[in-house]
Amino acid sequence: MTEPEFSIKKALEEAGTDAYLMTGNLHNSDIYYVTRFLASDDFGYLQTDTGEEVLFISDMEKGRAEIESRVSTIKTMQDLGYREKMKEKKDPSIAYAACLSELLAGEGIKKIAVPYDFPIFYSNFLIEAGFSIVPIKSPFRKIRSLKEPEELEAIKYTQTAGEKAMEAAIALIAGAEAREGLLYHAGEALTGSKVLSVIDHTLLDYGCEAEETIVSCGRDTANPHGTTDGPLRANAPIILDIFPRSKKKRYFADMTRTVLHGEASEELKKMYKTVLAAQKKGLEMVKPGVKAADVHNAVCDIFEAHGYDTYRSGAKIGFIHSTGHGVGLDIHELPAVGENEVLLEAGNVITIEPGLYYPEIGGIRLEDMVLVTKNGCQNLTGLEKRFVL
Repeated sequence: MTEPEFSIKKALEEAGTDAYLMTGNLHNSDIYYVTRFLASDDFGYLQTDTGEEVLFISDMEKGRAEIESRVSTIKTMQDLGYREKMKEKKDPSIAYAACLSELLAGEGIKKIAVPYDFPIFYSNFLIEAGFSIVPIKSPFRKIRSLKEPEELEAIKYTQTAGEKAMEAAIALIAGAEAREGLLYHAGEALTGSKVLSVIDHTLLDYGCEAEETIVSCGRDTANPHGTTDGPLRANAPIILDIFPRSKKKRYFADMTRTVLHGEASEELKKMYKTVLAAQKKGLEMVKPGVKAADVHNAVCDIFEAHGYDTYRSGAKIGFIHSTGHGVGLDIHELPAVGENEVLLEAGNVITIEPGLYYPEIGGIRLEDMVLVTKNGCQNLTGLEKRFVL
């Protein structure tokens, strides 16, 4: 990966601290982003106000870290006397915190910035050991919002996998048989669980995985994150929202399609057409220097002009969520595309996903993922939008 600018000197100066310390494992996107190292057990990362970086890991991971991590200074738990501290403290968490204390003292650090989710146990231990702890907003979140070329390639690969899974799900629904208001496949009722299984298997074939994929039908679609495990209905909207992650490269992608097998009511057709128009307007607005709120408000304007409710005016039905969000090592990251003054920048990868949700009718949502470019945006989502199958 091309080396992005990892210096957080300005954030440390603003916090009045000597260094930034975080601990985490393979579930911590910040620590992976800055180290390019993955481990199941917690490990530590330190950056001082002079730009020195230290990776603090278990002894068994040192050899792998020397090969994989972008951080060249590596210190192990045994370098800091973990075994002896364990014999003395008789508690692994206390021994680990004592190692952190020794690491900081060895660097001459007194005042430490930590992320909001830094473990309170370690924080309390360090305070008792004489250090000052200052929780700050992650300085890496903003850096992460501007994607490097290698990151974009990883996101595009994951998106390809997501589209293959979406195609498989839609083909299954399209090929179903409608009987007495329900959909059947191979003689059995076609369920949301079956569609979900097809999505999961397809993603695995591409080295990707997804948690909390949304397959919802009928009135369940009126809840943006609603799901339907049981039989899928004919003549009713089916929302498919897939946000897979590459198991190897760790980057997410995100897309949503709404489909219907059978006959759509005029009301549903109008809703779909309006969501499509709102998304088109949102996509047209995306370019560097545009406020996220302006994109969101343009989408709301389309809905309100067609007589639909938006939460901008306090409604709890209709368009009841933000227009989109950043995508990367987390499925939801900066920048948020909603009621905020953040300016879009070239290099952002965001979703544009308007939707309408009415309990008595159901829901419609369409979601594309785009890269903000110098002059506008590049849509990274190639799959067609077809409502009635």
